[in-house]
Amino acid sequence: MEIKLEYSRKRSEFGRPCSFSDLLAEVTVDIPPDPSLADDFIPQDPVDFAVQEGPVMAVHEVNTERAQVSTQGVNHVEGGWPKHVDYKNAELTSRYREEVEREEVYTKTVQRLGFVMEHYIRQNNTIDIYEEYFEEEEEEEEEEEHPSAKTINVVRDPNPVRRMATHISWHPDGNRAMAVAYCSLDFQDSRKDMSFDSYIWDLEKPYTPELTLKPSSPVVTLEYNSKDWHHVLGGCYNGQIVYWDTRKGGLPMEMTPVEHSHRDPVYGAFWLISRTGTECFSGSTDGQVLWWDIRKMSQPSEKLILDITRQDQLSQALGAISLDFAPTMPTKFLVGTEQGIIISCNRDAKTPPEKIANIFRSHIGAVYSVTRNPFFPKVFLSVGDWTARIWTEELMDSSSIMETKYHTPYLLDVCWSPVKPAVFFTARSDGTLDIWDFLFHQKEPSLSLKVSNDPLLSLCAQDNGRIVACGTRQGSVSLLEISPGLCTLRKNEKNLTSTMFEREARREKVLQDKYKERLLREQERLRVRPEEREDPQAVFKQAQEDFFSSIKAERRKRGLAE
Repeated sequence: MEIKLEYSRKRSEFGRPCSFSDLLAEVTVDIPPDPSLADDFIPQDPVDFAVQEGPVMAVHEVNTERAQVSTQGVNHVEGGWPKHVDYKNAELTSRYREEVEREEVYTKTVQRLGFVMEHYIRQNNTIDIYEEYFEEEEEEEEEEEHPSAKTINVVRDPNPVRRMATHISWHPDGNRAMAVAYCSLDFQDSRKDMSFDSYIWDLEKPYTPELTLKPSSPVVTLEYNSKDWHHVLGGCYNGQIVYWDTRKGGLPMEMTPVEHSHRDPVYGAFWLISRTGTECFSGSTDGQVLWWDIRKMSQPSEKLILDITRQDQLSQALGAISLDFAPTMPTKFLVGTEQGIIISCNRDAKTPPEKIANIFRSHIGAVYSVTRNPFFPKVFLSVGDWTARIWTEELMDSSSIMETKYHTPYLLDVCWSPVKPAVFFTARSDGTLDIWDFLFHQKEPSLSLKVSNDPLLSLCAQDNGRIVACGTRQGSVSLLEISPGLCTLRKNEKNLTSTMFEREARREKVLQDKYKERLLREQERLRVRPEEREDPQAVFKQAQEDFFSSIKAERRKRGLAE
């Protein structure tokens, strides 16, 4: 018998919502406390609980692994010879070549391969795949680019006691490295734990020096040898000349004896163009220019005293604080002195007084740098006091043909662009690098860039003119990459620059002739009428009164009059 239950419900009651209503509270269960548990209860009063509204932070450090880069080389030797032929023996190799050339197979192989090679050579010569069809349009587009520069790297003195980066020299082989001279030029600077080391930096590994140079005295200047890249010349603070062979480590190969060296710091040292590549010369503030040969550094091979009176007296010599030598003029060099005079010297002269060829009275104070134009060697650039000046050796005993404006900070170094004849760089004591292009702007620099808060002491541009190294007073060297417009030679730019220099030289020559003519007329007037000669004391008093009156007027104008 089947038992079942049927339950029926109206369709309208399916899915009806629950209905709630408000009722008074009522106690359903009342559990009284157990008196036996009262002894275990511990009251706590007051009850404190700390709440922190800010999020809880955690400090984590992550240090990525630095890739260790090592320089390795591969040495290829000549191969393919039979085992019984020694390829180092020229007689055996030539005899084997003659035997092979007499074989008939050799002749047929050369004829067959020669026909194939000739076909492809003719095919390559049909069309020049590297021909530039729109070169002029690209130049026009580059001219519209605004001058700019950016810092791509900075290397710093690794010592805790900071020193000045006094000189920079690029490696002759593709500028892959640079030598930086570190030295403190402050008077009687005797800080504790000051290092004497200078460094050679590899640009691919700028965090650690490639080589540490360890001289006996701090190095003021460093120069690579363009003929033998492994030789580095240094001028020391105590007056010694030293050189290194970078293949044999950082210890000096040889140095000059103290008794035959300079008496003051060596501010300039250059390698000379010679057959052996071992000759060099140096200049110092002791008033001497000395020539050396690194094969025999016991004493100088030649000496020149910078006495502009041409009496060859060391007591009257001018101190050399900058030096310049251009390979295009192997017998001439320029000396910038502490007294603001530039001396053009010729080593081929017969007597020492004749070696001082020309004198240029250039600046008020020391000439911190002097350098020849790489395109026009007779034109040179100097920097000192508050301005940079351009000179030409074609005008003797005259003023500069061009100059920059007077700056508020001092100018401490200058260098020409190696690729553009009218572009040069100046370093200022407020840490600013100015890039001048005199072909376009002569009153204002084309670009001014704040490189550092410390004074810039040294400048050096790479051979391609794209990267400029700036050394500061605190020992850091900043590498700046400038825009292509400032390091690309334009069409006819060299001719335009030559025309500009010639025009300014003619203008200065005309002014110089007019000034001499005026002096002659004045002398003739005083000779005819001596009673019209002015009293020097009266002229001085009048100038003094005019000076103080102008000062008082300026103070009244500024509202500072008492």
